Amino acid sequence: MRLVFAGTPEFAALALRAVVAAGHEVVLVLTQPDRASGRGMAVHSSPVKQLASAAGIEVFQPPTLKDASSQGRIRAAAAEAVVVAAYGLILPQAVLDMPRFGCLNIHASLLPRWRGAAPVQRAILAGDTETGVCIMQMDAGLDSGPVLLSERQSIALDDTASSLHNRLAEQGARLIVDVLARLPMPACPQSASGVSYAAKVSKAEAALDWRLPAAQLERQVRAFNPFPGATFSLAGNFLKVWRAELAAGSGPPGEILAADRSGLTVACGQGALRLTEIQRAGGKRLSAGQFLFGTSVRQGARCCLTGPST
Repeated sequence: MRLVFAGTPEFAALALRAVVAAGHEVVLVLTQPDRASGRGMAVHSSPVKQLASAAGIEVFQPPTLKDASSQGRIRAAAAEAVVVAAYGLILPQAVLDMPRFGCLNIHASLLPRWRGAAPVQRAILAGDTETGVCIMQMDAGLDSGPVLLSERQSIALDDTASSLHNRLAEQGARLIVDVLARLPMPACPQSASGVSYAAKVSKAEAALDWRLPAAQLERQVRAFNPFPGATFSLAGNFLKVWRAELAAGSGPPGEILAADRSGLTVACGQGALRLTEIQRAGGKRLSAGQFLFGTSVRQGARCCLTGPST
């Protein structure tokens, strides 16, 4: 099938690789413009652009698809379908109407739950026990189009956003190849009930508020691994938590109940949380034992209740 592919991060790159491997002719790849990132603010190409360039596929990086010039470039590709995965730009109706089989979106949730930008993180934060992937026929709404194919997947108790993302990316790549092989196929309208929205994750959300239940904070640590990373302050030091587990104990929220090789155990609004992998600002990720080797933390010390806001 002759395709246009629109996507930007690694989640989308896996799908692009699978579509090409399945023998489809990807004639144009749309991806976000190159952006500066990292400490040195070096300009980086998206994973999708890197893959497309290596495969010799034409890459187009418009800042918007609302202008006639960008739409003309897509129309000239004469694609039978547009495959979309975490692209990051809105597809106007003119683009949605171009291909014979429309625009197909790979979405990492069981729609209509978690429409929006951060379905993986929101599912973990909410304590969901399962999620999945939907291949959706796109319409003008936010992830509101009818679903062509869906598949469930369990969320493990130790899943981070990273581990769950990787499995969903593989699942999405497999499902889009399945759908492309079966087109045309019927689509099922989404239910009007059970709709929830997965707002984009902000750094401000990463601050651990020790007044909250330990179970909620443990989910926060997992949901924000790797980005933006759950954070807190102790003795004026900005720290990031990469791994944590529920622990026995109680006390005033934010109080250090224990500090040993097994971790820093901190009292929460309900229960306690043991921090097992920690990172100092500008430092490396360390096990609790390694962290305490170079940092003096005493039982009874108090963490900032709300943590840093950025």
